[in-house]
Amino acid sequence: MAMNKNTVLAWATWIMILVGLGLMALGAFRYDEVAGWGFAAVGFGFFCIAWVFNALKGRM
Repeated sequence: MAMNKNTVLAWATWIMILVGLGLMALGAFRYDEVAGWGFAAVGFGFFCIAWVFNALKGRM
């Protein structure tokens, strides 16, 4: 299985989305204090980075 740059970016996008969802779920369901807002914010940051990875596909 040959992986070119676009395939690597596609895998990185999906991994970042899954990690972002996990962090948001931790913030929503596990931590009820102020720490939950931090987990949710970091999860949102992972979504932003995944969006950039997705936008880079085909341009590199």
